[in-house]
Amino acid sequence: MKRTQTRTINVGGVQIGGQNKVIIQSMTNTKTKDVEATVNQILRLEEVGCEIIRVAILDMEDAKAVKEIKERIHIPLVCDIHFNPDFAIEAIKNGTDKIRLNPGNIEDENKIREIVSLCKERHIPIRIGINAGSLNKKYQHCEEAMIESAKDHLRILEDMDFHDICLSFKSSDPLECINVYKLASETFDYPIHLGVTEAGGLINSSIKSSVALGNLLLDGIGDTIRISISDDPVEEVKVAKKLLRVCGIRMDVPNLVSCPTCGRLQYDMLPIVKQMEEYLETVNKNITVAIMGCPVNGPTEAKRADVGVAGGKESALLIKKGEIIRSIPQDKVFETLKEEIEKF
Repeated sequence: MKRTQTRTINVGGVQIGGQNKVIIQSMTNTKTKDVEATVNQILRLEEVGCEIIRVAILDMEDAKAVKEIKERIHIPLVCDIHFNPDFAIEAIKNGTDKIRLNPGNIEDENKIREIVSLCKERHIPIRIGINAGSLNKKYQHCEEAMIESAKDHLRILEDMDFHDICLSFKSSDPLECINVYKLASETFDYPIHLGVTEAGGLINSSIKSSVALGNLLLDGIGDTIRISISDDPVEEVKVAKKLLRVCGIRMDVPNLVSCPTCGRLQYDMLPIVKQMEEYLETVNKNITVAIMGCPVNGPTEAKRADVGVAGGKESALLIKKGEIIRSIPQDKVFETLKEEIEKF
């Protein structure tokens, strides 16, 4: 799928914009000054596929911790700044790869210019993060106001001939997100970071984010993505990868097909599906795996997959690339599928 063409920026060696790839981001929920906890969480996020990580900078101690954190992780680090621009300046001096500023709560233009000057000198991009919940009081809450807020902040950066910029326009309302991001895509050529903010727990966020961000991704809008979930941030990356797979943007993520089960089921399928879901989170392959329950749709769906099973009485048929291979007992289903996936 062709993405909307945007400018290119470089975040610690990772390209954002100007390509068909959508970069997966997340944010730590540890205290940034707790270097050990923050590093451990980032390393876990790296393992599941996070490509850029953001940390909150609440005070100077957080900003100073950036240096040690950077030395111990392997993906670019973004510092999230609110209210106090001096924290951004300190984070820049300690090696952040990108700064996120919220124009709704940083209004000192001289300080913003100081930040921009430092970023320009060190080739550090800035994300202007517009949030519906923290718009400056001079704006009314609507999509057009979010665009105007971005324009006001962009004016300062562009006046200084600074263009290493990413934009985001987040709302807790998925439909508002769709509208404002589409408007932003028509208005600006800077790369766009997608997200539904304050989206809730795993189920609520997955639904809201899929509706809003899936709609935008299918329209070719978005260069980076974060799924905001009130949970372990590892879950954010898992959902983002699956969403990008469903939208046809990222194909190194397995696709699991399984039936919801009904009274025709004659083997204990659900524990196998659960095991397979957990296993596939460790696999980076373009493979479709089917675990089906009965003869109604089972054989056909399994034949459409790269490898799959169609259930029978306390057993299942192993099907590979459309061909029935053999019958396997229930207690060997997961093990057999795993072996086939590892050979794929």
